[in-house]
Amino acid sequence: MQDVRVLNELVAKESVFVERLLNEVGKVIVGQTYMIERILIGLLTGGHVLLEGVPGLAKTLALKTLAGCIAVQFKRLQFTPDMLPADIVGTLIYNPREGTFHTKHGPIFSNFVLADEINRAPAKVQSALLEAMQERQVTIGGETFLLDEPFLVMATQNPIEQEGTYPLPEAQMDRFMLKVVVGYPNRDQELLILDRMSKTRQKIEVRPVTSREDIMAARATIDEIYVDRKVQEYIVDLVMATRKPQAYGLQLDELIQYGASPRATIFLTLAAKANAFLHGRGHVVPQDIKEMALDVLRHRVILTYEAEAEEKTSDEIISTILNAIPVP
Repeated sequence: MQDVRVLNELVAKESVFVERLLNEVGKVIVGQTYMIERILIGLLTGGHVLLEGVPGLAKTLALKTLAGCIAVQFKRLQFTPDMLPADIVGTLIYNPREGTFHTKHGPIFSNFVLADEINRAPAKVQSALLEAMQERQVTIGGETFLLDEPFLVMATQNPIEQEGTYPLPEAQMDRFMLKVVVGYPNRDQELLILDRMSKTRQKIEVRPVTSREDIMAARATIDEIYVDRKVQEYIVDLVMATRKPQAYGLQLDELIQYGASPRATIFLTLAAKANAFLHGRGHVVPQDIKEMALDVLRHRVILTYEAEAEEKTSDEIISTILNAIPVP
């Protein structure tokens, strides 16, 4: 067993940059702490994040600001129905004078990539992006190029405007570590946004307060964070309950068409470790699992027509499972 006291000291040392980073981001982004922390968890674990929310909730601004605070490359891709895979990964350009081809890299060759309104692009374009996310490499004209680390894709979806969209298939949704539902700010936060953003000439600049080396060191530390056997069994039970709810005394068989895959077990563990890291702990507690369960599982639990007819949501199903499985 790892020495938890030593791990706590290691995490305390390696996570010093987190507070600096959140404070710097807070100069621009009002509220939305939940969203920022989830993007950080994706960054610290090498996972990708899908944000769902109406326009105007600072989703794009959050990732751009975070990139500015870490001094890494940021590219924004506005997905449209006429996009081609080459618009993302790049292509070969022919030089008629020399009679040769040279490679032109696409915007995927960045550290932070924002895929804005990913469901507006056709399936081929979505597949090109998701392949790069999964393999961490891109093939152009038979040559393979590795992508730089850290590499984070944050995709956004607009839940209210579905005309002219190509919804992500469940198998592709599964590539995203987290699906985060972004809500509106509260009244006080909206007043602060008004004070801060209602001047046409005012532009708030952020400065780099951490480096990619800090991020990579944090990833190595997160790998060492201790997860007790009982906590591991709790994670497996939660995921198994989405597949075989009756085995856990839950009457949910008619509501769940497909449960979460083993990838969910891995991602839930990684997300819980990153959450412990953000809170300065060298070990995972059950509360870390509970805090991350919805974001990891909501896009992996596929409901039946009966559930949709009863207007049930995957969030409700997962909450029922969380309440039913005994906490270690």
